[in-house]
Amino acid sequence: MPDTDPSVIEPTPEALEFMYAFPRRHPELSALRVTNTLQKAVLLAAFALLVICFLLDWTATLIVLNGFFLAFYLVMMAFKAYLIDLSVSARRELAFTPDDIARLKDDELPLYTILVPLYHEAESLARLLEGLRALDYPKDKLDILWLLEEDDEETRRAVELTDLPRYVRIVVTPDAHPKTKPKACNLGLAMARGEYLVVYDAEDRPEPDQLKKALLGFGECGEEVVCLQAKLDFYNQRQNLLTRWFTTDYAIWFDLFLPGLDHLEAPIPLGGTSNHFKVAELRKLLGWDPYNVTEDCELGVRLATSGRKTRMIDSTTWEEACSRLSYWVRQRSRWTKGYIQTYLAQQRWPFRLLGRLGLLRTLAFHIMVGGTFVCLLVNPIYWALTLLWFTFRWETFGELFPYPLIVWGLLCLFVGNFLFVYAAVLATYKRGYYDLVKFCLLVPLYWIITSIGAWKGFVQLLGRPSYWEKTRHGLDLRAGARRAGT
Repeated sequence: MPDTDPSVIEPTPEALEFMYAFPRRHPELSALRVTNTLQKAVLLAAFALLVICFLLDWTATLIVLNGFFLAFYLVMMAFKAYLIDLSVSARRELAFTPDDIARLKDDELPLYTILVPLYHEAESLARLLEGLRALDYPKDKLDILWLLEEDDEETRRAVELTDLPRYVRIVVTPDAHPKTKPKACNLGLAMARGEYLVVYDAEDRPEPDQLKKALLGFGECGEEVVCLQAKLDFYNQRQNLLTRWFTTDYAIWFDLFLPGLDHLEAPIPLGGTSNHFKVAELRKLLGWDPYNVTEDCELGVRLATSGRKTRMIDSTTWEEACSRLSYWVRQRSRWTKGYIQTYLAQQRWPFRLLGRLGLLRTLAFHIMVGGTFVCLLVNPIYWALTLLWFTFRWETFGELFPYPLIVWGLLCLFVGNFLFVYAAVLATYKRGYYDLVKFCLLVPLYWIITSIGAWKGFVQLLGRPSYWEKTRHGLDLRAGARRAGT
């Protein structure tokens, strides 16, 4: 970027230092280390014990393991059914009418900072500007920071050729390890001028009144609420089968699970975008963990363990659903890897976690964070066992399911799968996507590719824990151009 460009802001030494403030101040909670010494010792001891048990009686060992995982599945199914019931029985999100919004006076609104991390996003700049200009908020009270990467010459050149509004500032993040979105957001947080702050991605189209709804939400809640999470949805739901499934996935998460967690005041794994914060409180928390590749989930959990609260607001940000399988698997692998990082970081002091959250909210953390990646990793094993049983009818498999495990297994197979297919139908119908309901019957195929992404993330955790698998945006634009040319 040219030095004469007034929109380019040079980071201060204090801002550069703030990028790594959290892992320096709280290394025990950071993903800088995947596991600490105690965790490594426990894992090695558990593995050694498992090997010994296999050598002594491998059948009994497999039965015990099977019983443990089946019991876990049953608890997870019951808890998620409970969340769904909470979400559909009453409105849990903060909702505001047009009259409520109209009562806000522009001259009394506070300065609002918007962070937009950009990396290889040249194709998305025009759409990004369109979405930002559409925001129903006084432009002289917007402080928008585009966070570029030093080595991303393509996006930087595209920004140079873009006529930027005066309320957009450019900050270049130094090319240093780790190259992650949370590191860039920390730099933006350090340089934010606003009283409130929201993170948007390059392809986002937030509802125009979302900032005002967030202000009303903060005004309605107590001081302990420092984060508001908007819902996420896709504007290219029908681009192909993958985007249809992905839309259903998001509908379940943001319409059926998170509102229930909101009601329970349990840790809410934040979405990667459209989370609104009180800037002063976020700085006290030292922002995001730059080494965690699912920084939204990590911060959502840390908000809860610090005594702060997150609420959901009834506002939607439209995103681009990843429409190409290779990029989708990369994105899913990163999410799974970050969930494992978050879980391991919080489990370094499990009794402290229990003391801060209480029993029910700790259970919610174990199921929604730990259970998410455990199920994705274990599911293929049970699918393979089921397939082998129906194909070969090996009696050895039957020995692994003595009574009552056979009953538990049948509940998981039939009731569990019905529950999650039903949740997909319910969530899709709730959003009004009636034509997508029939595709919910095929979501078991979607679960297969989700597990593939999860295993990829798990393996990558062992060698490249902070590697950021970039999601490619603008694929819907290319698809639209191809269709227009036919």
